[in-house]
Amino acid sequence: MSVDWITVAAQLVNFLVLVWLLKRFLYRPILDGVDAREAEIAERMSEASRAREKAEIAEARHNDEITTFRTSEASRIDSQRQEAEAERDALLAEARTRLEQERKDWEAHRSEEKRRYIAQLHRSAAASLVSLTGKALLDLADETLEERVVAHVARQLKPMAADLRKMADDGTPAVVTTRHVLPDAARAKLVAEMKDLIPEQKLQFETDPEQATGLILRIGAVHVAWTVDSYIEELDALLEEHLLHDPAVKVGTDGH
Repeated sequence: MSVDWITVAAQLVNFLVLVWLLKRFLYRPILDGVDAREAEIAERMSEASRAREKAEIAEARHNDEITTFRTSEASRIDSQRQEAEAERDALLAEARTRLEQERKDWEAHRSEEKRRYIAQLHRSAAASLVSLTGKALLDLADETLEERVVAHVARQLKPMAADLRKMADDGTPAVVTTRHVLPDAARAKLVAEMKDLIPEQKLQFETDPEQATGLILRIGAVHVAWTVDSYIEELDALLEEHLLHDPAVKVGTDGH
């Protein structure tokens, strides 16, 4: 069997042409398409990676914002809580101060009312004492209260005569103060008593409606007085002592 080399050569040429044609018109577009597809895939993967990085950055920023918000919110809540507590404490302190002031005002009001009540009792007791004393003196001794006052003051002056002479001033009269105008007879008696004790001393008579019933004599810096206030104070002391030692009063107090 003989080989037709011309035919073989022609077939080989045809095969080579076919391969070139396939490579030129078939494989190259396919390879270019594959390369383009790979490039597109790579680009998409790159875009996905960039998008993932952006998402991670955005997530991190969002987490930071959430953390910052939570921190600031906690700080704001804590600040508001502290402000509320401070306001509460201020309101409580103001309420306590107001209550304490009201208590002090009430105690002051009670003390003032007590003082006025006691003063009224003193005035009433003084008036009753003066009235009863004057009536008793007039009924029993045929003597007025003013005359009795003058006699009492005169007795007080006698032991002090030497000291009073030292305090006496020839140019300044002694001042006799009473609540009401002293009767002429009582004035004359007091002038006579003073003349016996301090002949050179003159007397000046004055009235003071605020003064308790009685007589006050001022000679220089020396004051000699007899008023019903001292008797009222003694009466108060006696009443308080009586209340403290009276079993009936104690029982009544314990019963409350």
